[in-house]
Amino acid sequence: MEKIAIISDIHANITALEAVLKDIKQREISHIYCLGDLVIKGANPDKVIDLIRENCEVVLKGNCDEIACSEKAVERKFWTTEKIGTDRIKYLRTLPVMHEFYLSGQLVRVFHASPYSLEHIYNPMYSNTDNRYSNLEINNAIEMFENTELIGRNENDPIPDIIGYGHIHTPNIYKYQNKTIFNTGSVGAPNEMENDGKENNTNSFSTLASYVILEGNIGSKELGPLAITNVRVPYDIEKEIKSLEESDMPYKERSIFCLRTASTNFEKE
Repeated sequence: MEKIAIISDIHANITALEAVLKDIKQREISHIYCLGDLVIKGANPDKVIDLIRENCEVVLKGNCDEIACSEKAVERKFWTTEKIGTDRIKYLRTLPVMHEFYLSGQLVRVFHASPYSLEHIYNPMYSNTDNRYSNLEINNAIEMFENTELIGRNENDPIPDIIGYGHIHTPNIYKYQNKTIFNTGSVGAPNEMENDGKENNTNSFSTLASYVILEGNIGSKELGPLAITNVRVPYDIEKEIKSLEESDMPYKERSIFCLRTASTNFEKE
């Protein structure tokens, strides 16, 4: 069987990305797809974009990429936008929002967050009903399989068998009505929704970089063996934190907290 590595949510963390690409190479995987959010939260968005361009045959746009390459970000001289420069801004603007392919007889569709926008949230493990994301929450899994204008599909197009996405930074594989949904987790900013935000030994696994490997017959419409595997990769977190500390990036304390705790429950003293 052939293998495809699906990575997402690098968030300018060059140390984690290098570790994941090394792991992918050691597994002799030649196909790498990236589901977006190359930038924001980390100190090296320029290096991450360049490395992604060199190694990934499919790169999709994430919500943070859209923010960083927007006209408003350029006008306001947003830190990430200034860091990546004109050529990389143009590159982010050209990225597609969806990719699909057959794998061992199954139609696989991948995007950053959902078929509705780059920001909608589907998380079968955690509810966003009572927080600021409640208006973006997708509650019914079948909605993730819909054909929409955003992804360039309509009612006449086939419905996928497997959906892959990023965005929520927490990996999972979920079955629903004979269909499968998988989340890659995050390479550069892993997150466990229920973490208490304390630095201790219990979160050591959750802080590892995360990605997914698909195994099957690429391009085949004939039913065959297929596997979906979540992979966690250790990397030098303190090296990445040092890079943040030495940078002039604003709000870096929040990013440092997230890297060490795999939590977004940051409260500045």
